[in-house]
Amino acid sequence: MKLSELKVAKGATHSKKRVGFGLGSGMGKTSTRGVKGAGARSGGAIRPGFEGGQNPIYRRLPKRGFKNVNRKVFAVINLSQIDALVNAGDEFDARLYVDDAFDGVKVLGDGELTKKVTVIADAFSASAKEKIEKAGGEAKVL
Repeated sequence: MKLSELKVAKGATHSKKRVGFGLGSGMGKTSTRGVKGAGARSGGAIRPGFEGGQNPIYRRLPKRGFKNVNRKVFAVINLSQIDALVNAGDEFDARLYVDDAFDGVKVLGDGELTKKVTVIADAFSASAKEKIEKAGGEAKVL
């Protein structure tokens, strides 16, 4: 199969909702916006978290501690997972195995590494680095 031969799955595409096309269309006259009020006006949507004038929950709940805006959130991968995925002598790039929603990948030392592997990641725990080097491999930090 070639990339050019791929087809969209049946039922995955839908025709665009055509609003404001007359009374017989089922979505005419007020174009599904109801009658009058803020929601019927252009630019009249209320912001997320608005509770109709009531003090919103993010203001009612107490805040404690310190929120570091520069905090890095790492996805983690353990040595036992790496050991199951690679062959001896391979180069393992941990970034290819995690979601993009994180700031990087950290390799943790849970489990054993039985093969000589070069592991590439954003961070390593001390025990993971030690076990990789003990197995004859190399831990490369990006």
